[in-house]
Amino acid sequence: MLASVYSGALMGIEAWPVTVEVSPGEAGEPVPTLVGMASTAVKESKDRVWSAIAASQYRLPVKRVTINLAPGHLRKEGALYDLPIAIGVLAATEQLVAPELGDYFIAGELSLGGEARPVRGGLALTACAAALGCTGLLLPPTTAQEAALARDIPVYEVKSLDAACAFLEGRHALDPVQPPERMTDPPSTEADFTDVKGQATVRRAVEVAAAGQHNLLMLGPPGSGKSMVAKRLPSILPPLHEEEFLDILRIWSASGKTLAGEGLLPVRPFRSPHHTISDVGLIGGGVVPGPGEISLAHHGVLFLDELPEFKRGALEVLRQPLEDGEVTISRSAGHVTLPAAFMLVAAMNPCPCGYLGHPGQECRCPPQQIQRYRSRISGPLLDRMDLHVDAPAVSIEELHAAPAGESSAAMRERVREARDRQIRRFQAADAAAVGVNARMSQRLMKEHCRLDEACGEQLQQAMRKLQLSARAYDRIRKVARTIADLDGRDTITLPHLMEAIQYRSLDRSQYL
Repeated sequence: MLASVYSGALMGIEAWPVTVEVSPGEAGEPVPTLVGMASTAVKESKDRVWSAIAASQYRLPVKRVTINLAPGHLRKEGALYDLPIAIGVLAATEQLVAPELGDYFIAGELSLGGEARPVRGGLALTACAAALGCTGLLLPPTTAQEAALARDIPVYEVKSLDAACAFLEGRHALDPVQPPERMTDPPSTEADFTDVKGQATVRRAVEVAAAGQHNLLMLGPPGSGKSMVAKRLPSILPPLHEEEFLDILRIWSASGKTLAGEGLLPVRPFRSPHHTISDVGLIGGGVVPGPGEISLAHHGVLFLDELPEFKRGALEVLRQPLEDGEVTISRSAGHVTLPAAFMLVAAMNPCPCGYLGHPGQECRCPPQQIQRYRSRISGPLLDRMDLHVDAPAVSIEELHAAPAGESSAAMRERVREARDRQIRRFQAADAAAVGVNARMSQRLMKEHCRLDEACGEQLQQAMRKLQLSARAYDRIRKVARTIADLDGRDTITLPHLMEAIQYRSLDRSQYL
């Protein structure tokens, strides 16, 4: 008899429905044939399935078996089809009698002994199952815990092929998996801003950037604390909302990076890829497009240390996600749009040797070499950096005599209050999805970034002097709005605007 089992194929961070069709008893050698645009990993599944069936004390088919993964035009990747293929084979050979088999969505990898192993994309599979109208979802351990967080449909954890068959036949009842508890308070961490001595300007710029989710570029010599500051940035970011947490979990799960168990923490992602990373690793892609570092940093921080050392092509591709909060990847297997609403924090030296302008070290870089080094950062990309801040070297005397810096907890409270003001403002404007000042549209800027006559004149002078672009003009106003929020003010005043303007000191003619 012909048997059909519902499963899914991952495309980016979403799952598309796949029907596993099994036809037994065909003429020919007793070997399985797998069709349906399957990758090598999927084709290998038939060997694992046959071993798992035998190890679970079921009979192997004695005639040719054809397994079709429909639709045929959709490329199938990964080992998540092992469990549905095995169940389909048992149902087709009448070793599994499950009248309600068509009501369940099934996915999972199988070991040679029949044990079920986790697969990636638990949340995406749950959404796909719910869209198909399935009454339940059968998944391996760990994957089932992640999928249960969506709370869309009942999720059942099956630890083996035999356990799945016992449940489907009604021989053994299973309770739906309860979502694991998520911590509500930020976890303690050793990375605290009390360790940062001096650098008052940098600390202030980081706080402003965190309050409005603005992009930040730090320029300074080696050892000035740029990386140290960046690594402590997550400690002052507000906790995640439930929707943000599920967005992050969906991306990480689709990438095979589980957040179950110890990963259920209210902290925002902090990604710091090495400058040798490939374009695909940074942006995302592959034969079947998947998330890259910018998507893994969604709702969090992407830190690019030694910014000029990254490939020019990879940096330029950042321009679309920095503007739109998402990236679209097109491949022969299809195109996907991945979320990428991250906060970009970058650090770089002032010259190749790093000591240009250092009070205690001499720079020996020729002017042409300095120009070539700095020109690796294009003007359009620099335009998209909301704040540029100089991180000067800290002397031994300052390190020894300076008191401990303000704690991350105190900074985080001010950031949280500023974010709350933004959330209330955008909710009142029926634009709750915007969330932060950095994502304001032109309509919202006209309403919430108004400048009085004195501020308008000051900004025009800065535009002419620094030769700023229209994009920089908008970003200055957004930063000024965030500074006003930190100050608890409803309107932008001249001090707020002047502080925002000073964060463009590396722009245009003064930098390139």
